[in-house]
Amino acid sequence: MKQNSSLGEAMAGTQQKSVNSRRQILFASMIGTTIEFFDFYIYATAAVLVFPRLFFPASDPSSSTLASLATFGIAFIARPIGSALFGHFGDRIGRKRTLVLALLTMGLATFMIGVLPTYRSIGIASPLILALCRFGQGIGLGGEWGGAVLLAAENAPPKKRALYGIFPQLGAPIGFLISGTTFLLLSRWLTEEQFFNFGWRLPFLASAVLVILGLYVRLTIAETPVFQASIERGETVAVPMSTVFRRYLGPLVASVFVCLATFVLFYLMTVFALSWGTSVLHYSRSSFLLIQLLGVLVFALTIPISSVLAEHGRRRVMFVVTALIAVFGLVLAPLFTAGIVGTTAMLCIGLALMGFTWGPLGTLVSELFPTPIRYTGSSLALSFAGILGASLAPYIATWLAKTYGLQYVGYYLTGSAILTFLGLLAIKETKDKDLTASLS
Repeated sequence: MKQNSSLGEAMAGTQQKSVNSRRQILFASMIGTTIEFFDFYIYATAAVLVFPRLFFPASDPSSSTLASLATFGIAFIARPIGSALFGHFGDRIGRKRTLVLALLTMGLATFMIGVLPTYRSIGIASPLILALCRFGQGIGLGGEWGGAVLLAAENAPPKKRALYGIFPQLGAPIGFLISGTTFLLLSRWLTEEQFFNFGWRLPFLASAVLVILGLYVRLTIAETPVFQASIERGETVAVPMSTVFRRYLGPLVASVFVCLATFVLFYLMTVFALSWGTSVLHYSRSSFLLIQLLGVLVFALTIPISSVLAEHGRRRVMFVVTALIAVFGLVLAPLFTAGIVGTTAMLCIGLALMGFTWGPLGTLVSELFPTPIRYTGSSLALSFAGILGASLAPYIATWLAKTYGLQYVGYYLTGSAILTFLGLLAIKETKDKDLTASLS
């Protein structure tokens, strides 16, 4: 009842002429992350299929692929910077305006990749500019994801935060489906020469249209009532990041570990699997993308199921799924090398587990921090987890597989699940937490 009262007072006290409808909230939180993840994934796909050939020419294809995957990791290094930058403004001037700026940053960086000359045209400047654009993508995503989760959670009715929280999370599989489908169609409609001459650029250029749509939707929403109430109580802090590190370092570190297995699992099932499947196991580009798209459909279906379960307890769901991820790591290699049926099973099982852990993750992390620092705290947690669990995951997995064998990639995943288990032990259940509570 306390939360209902606080939200009601906030909404009554604001000077805004309109209040967000449920449809506005859910669509605005999902459309932005869909666009952000679409932009992110088209880079991930191109980093495996295109960039080694056009931006990192070398006599050894493996060296080119590793160099390309290294630029993939640059975005994760940039994400904490984006989290600190956008988190600062998101906690001081509001969620809405900050989310608009984050989307613009990501969109501009992605469009620039689409018009970037290749190594043959401008030499070493080409991969350097590509790395800079990738850095810009990371800055934008560092400010987008955490804010989108808050947009949903801070507008959600009591006992429905995990359910509302699935909508920004659904942006991940939807963005991947659009990205993967786009590359699949281009691969089938264009010749090899046409694809490498201009076809690969089309998804990057098309992202501009999606960004315009996302901006329109974001500009029509009002500020969240939870944040508005915090502002009216005068709870704004001068430097949110400083407060996070001084007073909430424990929850920050714990939440990084809570996210770790999720990030490792996802980028093994997408970037590493695509690279290894097409280069070592000799699947065609189009056939492997098709298998991945099937897995992503399973990913999308399990997100709502996990969020419904998480309304009865976030940690309980995460504990069970993390244990299953640890077991899955032990069978990853045998499945991946068991032909097309085994590969399909591996991707579907892995991405199903991903959906079960991904659904409640954003809501859980956001609930660990109070309103005046929630944007900064949750964004930093997701970004640091991205560095540890995603930025180098494809690179590390490729090195492990080539040096020690594919089974060590599975051990890598199991090890990350153990660390996530420890992170879950370090936090308390958050499902009944009052989001309007002041700084402790």
